Amino acid sequence: MPLPLILGIGAAVAGVAGVGTGIHGAAKMKEANDTMKSSERRHEQNLKRFEKQNEVTNRDMDALGKLELEILNSFQEFSDVFEKIKNRPMFKPYSKNGISIPDYNGEKIKEVSVGAGVLLGGIGGAAAGTAGGFAAAGATTAAVMALGTASTGTAIASLSGAAATNATLAALGGGAIAAGGGGMALGTTILGAATLGVGLLVGGIIFNVTGSSLSEKADEAYSQMLRAEKEIDRICSYMRDLSQEAERYIRSLSKVNEIYKTHIQHLKYMVNVEHKTDWNNYDLDERLSTENTSLLVGLLYNMCKVELVLQTHNEDETNTINYADIDKSISGARQFLRDKGLTA
Repeated sequence: MPLPLILGIGAAVAGVAGVGTGIHGAAKMKEANDTMKSSERRHEQNLKRFEKQNEVTNRDMDALGKLELEILNSFQEFSDVFEKIKNRPMFKPYSKNGISIPDYNGEKIKEVSVGAGVLLGGIGGAAAGTAGGFAAAGATTAAVMALGTASTGTAIASLSGAAATNATLAALGGGAIAAGGGGMALGTTILGAATLGVGLLVGGIIFNVTGSSLSEKADEAYSQMLRAEKEIDRICSYMRDLSQEAERYIRSLSKVNEIYKTHIQHLKYMVNVEHKTDWNNYDLDERLSTENTSLLVGLLYNMCKVELVLQTHNEDETNTINYADIDKSISGARQFLRDKGLTA
């Protein structure tokens, strides 16, 4: 729904103050006045509901985005330890039941780790929804891009528009996404602009019209409120679904990450404490554990690549939640852990 329509209801509702001071006594005037007040109260409730859901969804998406960046950033620790092991073989890529995990690529791991560190350093004071934007667009991709732009002075929030995909913006489609970094404040803009329209009109205009004309205007305002409510319902429903998917993905990602952290601690102990830096001195269990650690890095790398939101570049279309890839990633992670006999 175009922003002017949301603002229009604010302007229509605001006129009730002027009407109330200019016309008295008529039954239709009282009915119109009641309708306008009812529209105003209901619209304000809808806006509050919209704002609350926006905050909840941004919180959940930010939690996922931050988790993904922290995981990616931790890969530097693995790379540092893994590359101390001499004579290590090239592990075979894992491919089974539609799950594909590539072999260790040291250069890619370092790039994504450094890039994730850049993004983590920039989100501390960033607006709500920024970290969630990276999850929506794929944290792995965002981290690689961050490394390439870190020296250019590019603002974190404007990296390919990824950070602009906060919960509200993710629900609105291609036209809104074109706003780039400015889209971060979209929810606040909608609410703020509507309030501004009311503030400018209350007490500023006296309607010198007949009761019938005013009734028509009140009915029109009520109708506009209903259309705005329908759009707010749609966006809130989208954001609730996005929030649920973010929470579901956090649970799956956290489980894999806990298993990975156990493995990396074991690998660090072998290399840094027991000084086992020659692959030829590893027994079968140690070799299997090392290979699984490498595969877990690849699994987490792939999981953080998943775009939770599929963006549309058509102004008339709405973005969609990427259920297919989310389900595939969660299912694939579960199958991999089961196949390898790995548990948290």
